[in-house]
Amino acid sequence: MKIAFLDRDGVINEFPGNGLYVTKVKDFHFLPRTLKALKLLTDAGYHIFVISNQAGVGKGVYSKNKLEKITARMLAGVNAVGAKIDEVFYCTCKSSDGCHCRKPRIGNIIKALNLIDTTIDDACCTFFVGDTEGDIKAGKNAGCKTIFVLSGRENQEHMNRWDVSPDHIAEDLYDAVQIILKQDPDPACDGGSRPPKSR
Repeated sequence: MKIAFLDRDGVINEFPGNGLYVTKVKDFHFLPRTLKALKLLTDAGYHIFVISNQAGVGKGVYSKNKLEKITARMLAGVNAVGAKIDEVFYCTCKSSDGCHCRKPRIGNIIKALNLIDTTIDDACCTFFVGDTEGDIKAGKNAGCKTIFVLSGRENQEHMNRWDVSPDHIAEDLYDAVQIILKQDPDPACDGGSRPPKSR
């Protein structure tokens, strides 16, 4: 089983800016090379999950319905190039709510693993790709290899002040996928032909 966990804003789509959110479908824009990267991961047999904090919903900045429409736009774009995201997991709670699904906690990662009946220990290759310290902490907390991308919220100057270090640094998701594929396990590893459970 090969698994890639991806943050959304700043990894898949353009980061909207500090303190801002993607609140409308028309404001969702894929970063360059993102779709090509997702196609490469799909073709390599990776289960792909998006793990994203979207506290704007909990704060009342935009509705859950709008978030679902943005997600549908993202998935349509991904499917159009022959790539596949298995599932998208959001935490819409505010940071003050203490939700176990809000990164750097790993509740949504566990949900994703349950969906494909596996654990980090049983998977032969797991990566978490993100653009913030919280993403890297979440990946570390779950036992994944971590890749920090420079296409979003934080940069290497921020990273120097973190209390955690990523396993790798990449310019964007496409470069991160190149790192992942270079570390791809034995071809005998089950890439995951088993479909996700229906919800």
